Amino acid sequence: MTNSVCIYTISASLIHHFRLNLQPKSKLMKRLFSSQFFLVTVMILIAAFSRLLTNAFHLWNFTPIVAMALFSGATIRDKKLAFLVPLVAMVITDAFLGFYDGIFVVYFTLLAITMFGFLLQNRIKPLTVIGGSLGSSVIFYLITNFALIYPTWLYPHTMDGIIKSYTMAIPFFRNAIVGDLIYSAILFGSYELIKRTILAPEKAA
Repeated sequence: MTNSVCIYTISASLIHHFRLNLQPKSKLMKRLFSSQFFLVTVMILIAAFSRLLTNAFHLWNFTPIVAMALFSGATIRDKKLAFLVPLVAMVITDAFLGFYDGIFVVYFTLLAITMFGFLLQNRIKPLTVIGGSLGSSVIFYLITNFALIYPTWLYPHTMDGIIKSYTMAIPFFRNAIVGDLIYSAILFGSYELIKRTILAPEKAA
């Protein structure tokens, strides 16, 4: 609940105090400086930096990265930007946490989840968000634990190796599902709340 209040407060404050009065000429610039895009970007960056806290407290697999990608795909209309925003947020936070083996597999998986998030556009409701979060968790689990992406000394490139890889990852998968659901609820819930209390009044004015 604290994370939800934090994301809402910071995002709403930035939207309220740093709205740009510029009138960008290009369509791309208009998208970049729109309140909706700015809001989503700020929320994703805040969520990404919460990785520093989960890492500090050793909450393994309880991270916002899956929810960030799903949220980006569901809320950013420009597909290129939808892919770019969570990826940039990941690179920035990984620079603090340290880069690791398999990082490109994780990044590729986030792009796949962002694409999956496109299915939620114009369908953001509690049940679709829950279903999207669970689906994203499964996508992350299946891709990142596929044995053939690991060296043979860790998992043999056989059917037995694939089964063993997935089996060994089940305990971490449980934590991931919980984290993905909680972060999805925080991001999508805060987004809808800010839209109704901050952005909607501004459009009506």
